[in-house]
Amino acid sequence: MKRTLAIGDIHGGFKALKQVLKKAAVTENDTLIFLGDYVDGWSESSDIIQFLIRLSDKQQCIFIKGNHDAWAEDWLSFGRAPEVWLSNGGRSTVDSYAEYSQENLEAHLEFFQRMKNFYVDEENRLFIHAGYSSMHGPEKEVYTSNYRWDRTLWETAVAMDRKLSKNSELYPKRLLLYNEIFIGHTPTLHLGFREPLNKANVWNLDTGAAFMGALTIMDVETKAFWQSDPLPLLYPDEKGRNNDNARSKKH
Repeated sequence: MKRTLAIGDIHGGFKALKQVLKKAAVTENDTLIFLGDYVDGWSESSDIIQFLIRLSDKQQCIFIKGNHDAWAEDWLSFGRAPEVWLSNGGRSTVDSYAEYSQENLEAHLEFFQRMKNFYVDEENRLFIHAGYSSMHGPEKEVYTSNYRWDRTLWETAVAMDRKLSKNSELYPKRLLLYNEIFIGHTPTLHLGFREPLNKANVWNLDTGAAFMGALTIMDVETKAFWQSDPLPLLYPDEKGRNNDNARSKKH
């Protein structure tokens, strides 16, 4: 049976990615939608990109661009390595590319450049890394950086009164645009949860793989999900993004 599976923020945790693909018994018939932030954190960022390039030759994959991916793309394109990026996982990404040839670097850059800002499927489900602020949807977003940085969409869903009907004039209009919205970017750990969270019609699949949490893959139809081991257990000699700078909600 063909499934559509969404994958949360990976942040260099290749071991976790392999675990969840195995646990979910992914086949070439499945469509995989990655919600972004493939890099920055654990030590295998470049390995993940290489794997995903090959995986996309075997089955349908949709790759959404996250804010960390945009940083990595800038570095591959122009050599830009701002301290805010390096101190929030970027250093591990740079290190992971130390032995790559120029040809492979260019192939990876092309992969980053092909990533989507967002994706809407045939069931009117939106897949986006962070969010959008426009009441008319991401297509009308003035600041494209919101695709990768906006937190107000998730914060709105979290703060909503559960008793609020979709027919109410107070129901957030931008949430009504889609049947469901799948995001990453803001770890559910911030709310004390290690599993994916559903607020209003928004599903957050960033379960903190960059930090002390696990990586999550979800069947978007049934909402069944599978998780890796917590990333610190998979990389016991590494910190990931578990430092004071990286804990900031800004990144």
